[in-house]
Amino acid sequence: MTAKKNLPKDADLANVEKALKRAAKTALDLARKTHTPCYVVKEGKIVNVAERQADYRPEKKKSTDRTGRTE
Repeated sequence: MTAKKNLPKDADLANVEKALKRAAKTALDLARKTHTPCYVVKEGKIVNVAERQADYRPEKKKSTDRTGRTE
């Protein structure tokens, strides 16, 4: 049997956790797209969670010479 969470009686507080998670995900996605830091506190330390830029590899553009041929 699973225990139910104690939900707040105030309607404004009922969905705060979901909203905060959505906002955090949106902020992280934006930081990764724009290559800017996104800081959070983990285990008492300030950490840049958007730092994992190894996951992001922009496509290399093929270089072309003046005639338009790709090298």
